[in-house]
Amino acid sequence: MSEAKTKCIVVGAGPVGALAALYAAKRGWDVEVHELRGDLRDASTTPLNFTKSINLALSERGINAMRHSGSSTLLDAVLTDTIPMHGRMIHGQDKSGNLTEESQQYDIHGNFLRAVDRAILNKVLLNELENLPNVTLIFHSKLTGADFRKRKAWFETTPAKAPQTADGAHANKSQHDDRPTEREISFDLLLGCDGAHSSVRYHLMKSLRMDYQQTYIDTLWCEFTIPAASDVASPSPSPSATSGFATSPNHLHIWPSATSMFIAIPSVDNTFTCTLFAPSQTFSNLEASPQDLTTYFIETFPGALPLIGTTECLEKQFKANPHLPLISIKCSPHTFSSSAAVLGDAAHAMVPFYGQGMNAGLEDVHVLFSHLDSHPTSPSGREVALAQYTTTRVPDAHTINDLASANYWEMHAGVTNPVYLARKNVEEFLSDKVPASGFKTQYSRVSFSNERYSEVAAAVHRQSRMLLQGLIGTVALPVLGWAVWWAWRWQRATPVTRGAFRGSLEFTALTERVGRIFA
Repeated sequence: MSEAKTKCIVVGAGPVGALAALYAAKRGWDVEVHELRGDLRDASTTPLNFTKSINLALSERGINAMRHSGSSTLLDAVLTDTIPMHGRMIHGQDKSGNLTEESQQYDIHGNFLRAVDRAILNKVLLNELENLPNVTLIFHSKLTGADFRKRKAWFETTPAKAPQTADGAHANKSQHDDRPTEREISFDLLLGCDGAHSSVRYHLMKSLRMDYQQTYIDTLWCEFTIPAASDVASPSPSPSATSGFATSPNHLHIWPSATSMFIAIPSVDNTFTCTLFAPSQTFSNLEASPQDLTTYFIETFPGALPLIGTTECLEKQFKANPHLPLISIKCSPHTFSSSAAVLGDAAHAMVPFYGQGMNAGLEDVHVLFSHLDSHPTSPSGREVALAQYTTTRVPDAHTINDLASANYWEMHAGVTNPVYLARKNVEEFLSDKVPASGFKTQYSRVSFSNERYSEVAAAVHRQSRMLLQGLIGTVALPVLGWAVWWAWRWQRATPVTRGAFRGSLEFTALTERVGRIFA
């Protein structure tokens, strides 16, 4: 009699959920993916935050997770629709009022990020799943309850009507019936990949003592778009405009300021998805006085408005696109017994300032299944694997959550701070010229390696101590050398000479102290 297949339910069909389902399916498990929304490949499906969401930066951790998915075609299919970003382009204005662009490479060794459209990434992953016989995709399916001890879950599914036509004929009609049906499903393992406001996490909290922390920072965000250069009548004012893009497509563009920031990330259609980050009070002031929006952009983000378009275009986007909060979530543990785990934003939603939200979520999948592969597929084996996963992953998740929050300063202020840039140059010089030193910038460790986040923080702390000691040594050694020389001269001098020393330098008290120390 053949061994029964492991039944895995994945809640959430975003990038993390889809990759988790792919990992499970490649191990021969029977997989069901339940998504609250409609098919995410359908352009008419409205995202939960009613916007395209912040464009994603794909880095080594996310790439590595897809590299180990078991699919020979997935990674190439994803990377085909990405744009390399080799560094940041810092926009500003000099003292004469001229617009400036300064390129800051991400890494001395040439490593780079890849701009990826979330919808395209999701489509590739779901297409990969749809071709597998042991995977079932179920949309408009809402988790209404779960018993993780008995390993049962209840889903309310609303049957979808025929999708709307290409010309949008059904755009104003409901795409599903009003009579949902409820199913009870038994499972061996349920993976919650359903975002910051996770239903799986909510039901898990009824079954275990989960520590939970939710924080909103005093910053809101709003999305804007820079159109393709070919869609605008006047030529782009950016000197780095090329290949149909209004400015360099191979950079993440930043307009920094003391309290806010405007960024732009390239898209494969030659546009840029842009985001304004600013204190909530700034948004309140602009909402109350929209006529001040143009002045605010001209003064705060010089050169951004001409790329966006006209004043009317700017105001239209600000009014039409939602002004959304930024949430940070920590919880522990991430697992329960042998039956459940939360991954991605469901476990550790973070602010977007390190570009690690999606990458950390995809890495969750790889780390989780690495633990699962190390133990038997029995309930007792899974329980050990899940316990090990939460023990190792929680500190890493908390660390990147904190690093993401701290990196807001680097993006809107550090990129123009001489001390920050000097430290970055020193670390990169040591990494390049003295690789045995082990020095790397924090950004390189986070974005271009698979080093555990908690180990990154520890390594950077050690580097900081060494640099501080080096700085102190640089200042102290010359002083110490002078003191030794002076003590040596003092010991060799005659009383008459010592008196001359005192008189010529008017340093009597100091010289006597130094002399006694080295006597």
